[in-house]
Amino acid sequence: MTLRRPRALTAAAAGLLVLAGATACSSGGQSASADASSATGTITWMSAPLGPSGTDARKDLVAAFEKANPKITVKLVNAPTDTDTIRSTLTTQISGGAETPDVYDGDVVWPAQFGQAGLAVPLSDHLPSDFWNRFTPGLVKSMTYQGKVLAAPFFNDQAFLYYRKDLLDKAHLPVPTTWEQVQKEAAQLQADHQVKYGYVGQGSSYEGLTCDWTEMMTDAGGTTLDAAGKHAAIDSPQSQHALEFMRSLISGGVAPQAMTSFQEPQSEQLFTSGQVAFLRNWAYAYADANSSASQVSGKVGVTTLPTFSGRPGTGHSTIGGWNLYVNPHTKHLGADLAFIKFMTGSEAQRILATKAGMIPTNAAVLSDRSVQAGNPTLAVAAKNQLVARPSSVPNYPQVSQAVYTNINAALAGSTSPQAALKAAASQIDSALSKGGGL
Repeated sequence: MTLRRPRALTAAAAGLLVLAGATACSSGGQSASADASSATGTITWMSAPLGPSGTDARKDLVAAFEKANPKITVKLVNAPTDTDTIRSTLTTQISGGAETPDVYDGDVVWPAQFGQAGLAVPLSDHLPSDFWNRFTPGLVKSMTYQGKVLAAPFFNDQAFLYYRKDLLDKAHLPVPTTWEQVQKEAAQLQADHQVKYGYVGQGSSYEGLTCDWTEMMTDAGGTTLDAAGKHAAIDSPQSQHALEFMRSLISGGVAPQAMTSFQEPQSEQLFTSGQVAFLRNWAYAYADANSSASQVSGKVGVTTLPTFSGRPGTGHSTIGGWNLYVNPHTKHLGADLAFIKFMTGSEAQRILATKAGMIPTNAAVLSDRSVQAGNPTLAVAAKNQLVARPSSVPNYPQVSQAVYTNINAALAGSTSPQAALKAAASQIDSALSKGGGL
C-alpha cells in the first residue's frame, strides 16, 4: 500500500517562524564530517512533491533551510510517488554504493528493513539524546531498530473518525467515544433512514487493513508481536474480541458487506456521497469531505478514533507518514544532520503544516494553536494515541501479509475469528523464524 501524501487542508493561520538552533555532534567514527554547526557543501535530498496539486512545499523548505544555512546548498531530486518503487530504487542505489541521495524520504515502516540491510545511518549515534524530545510521543520508538534510531520523523499521518455532525445534531446524539457507541448510533441513524450505512472503514486484503486492525486490536488491549518481537502474540482473547466486533459491524449490517473489498478511496467515496454516518480514514479525508465535489461538504466533523468501553483514554491511531533517512555512503554527514535538524524544527514543521497541509511531527508545532487554527484535524491529532504497526522486525512485509489476509478472511465470513487468528499467528511465527528483510 502507498499511504497517500495528504493534500492541503484548510490553511492554518500563519504564525511567527522560529528557527530551531543547531547542535554540534561528533562524527562517531564516520569518514564524513558530522559537525552540523560548521558544515558546508551541497547535499542531495530525494523527496516526492509535498502539498496540494499545483504547489510544492519542498521549495519553501529548501529556501528556508539555505537561508538559515548559507554554506549548505540543497539539490532536490524527485522521488517516485509509489512507495514500493522508491524502496526498490533506493535499495538498488545504496546497496550498490551510491553516495547520493545524501538524505531521502522513506516510509515509517522501513527502519527495521533498512537498518538490517545497512541502508541508513543510525542517527542516534550522531544526534544528541535531547534532540528526540521534540517529537510527538510514540514516533521515535517506531523509528528504532536494535536500540538505534534509524530515521527522523518528518511528517505524520494519522487516522480519524469522521462523522455527519448534521445527523448527530438532528438525532440529539453525542459524538461517540467508544466503538460500542459508534455501532449503536450508526444503527439508530440507519433505522431512522438517515443513511444507508452506519460505518465504513478499510477491509480489503492489503496493507491498509493492517492499519485498521492494529488500531482496533490495540484498543482491545491486544498486540501482534510479543514485547521482544520474536513471536506472534496476535492469537489472544483481546484480539478475538476486536475481530469479533469488526465482523459484527458487517454481519449486523452497520457496515456494508462490500467493505471487505474497500481500500481508502472506496470507503471515502461512500462517505462523501452521503451514504454513511461514520468513516475511519486518514487526515486528507477532511479536505475531500469538505470539497466542492462532496455531497456532505460543511456537514462533517472529525474526532479521535474511539476505544472500547472500559478502556482508558481515546482510541489509537496507526502511525503513518514519512521519515528522513541518511545514506550511509554520504560524504556530507554534517550537512545532512544540519538538514535533518532544521526539517524537524519549528520553522520547517510550520511550513509543512500550513502550506502542505501535513501533520507535523514536532510536538510543539502540532500543539500550537496558531497552527491548529484553520485545520481541525491538527487539534485532534494532538490528542491521538499513536501506535506503530509491527514493523520493528526486518520481515515486516511478511508479517503484515499474514495479518491482513487472515483478518480479511474473517471479515468476509470465510473463516471464524478464532481460526483466522490462529492462522495469522502460525504464519507470523513462520516468517519470524526465517528472518528476512530487503
